Amino acid sequence: MASLKPEGERAGAGLYHGSPRDPVWEYVLSSLAAEMCLDDAGRPFVLVGHSHVALAFSRRPGQPATGETQRAGTVLDLRGAEWIINPGSVGQPRDGDPRAAWLLLDLTDGKCEFRREEYDIQAAQSAIRTAGLPESLADRLRLGV
Repeated sequence: MASLKPEGERAGAGLYHGSPRDPVWEYVLSSLAAEMCLDDAGRPFVLVGHSHVALAFSRRPGQPATGETQRAGTVLDLRGAEWIINPGSVGQPRDGDPRAAWLLLDLTDGKCEFRREEYDIQAAQSAIRTAGLPESLADRLRLGV
């Protein structure tokens, strides 16, 4: 883990744990934060994490950034705008849906789809408890908060 970096680039997309402005700690949860991050990103497509919430913000030319949380099955057309997208979280989701969240991304066709998968939450809770981690981390898996 110590050798991993909180930021990167792949196929022209910016990749950040937090954000382009603060790769480690910034949560991108508002249109204002997305606007400022898009200004700093220097590229039209950015993937972020950290908040554990599946969401997407877009900014079309001459307009402010807008966005919202995303549900499983939502397909977005990425063409004609700048984007900051958080696929959600495979573990510890915090958007009320306990299923593992992920994103199917096709930058060639300019589309993405938000997806969710069931997993063995009880086994994950057991592993958290066995590791001696806080009970709240196990509890939140069941609730997705």
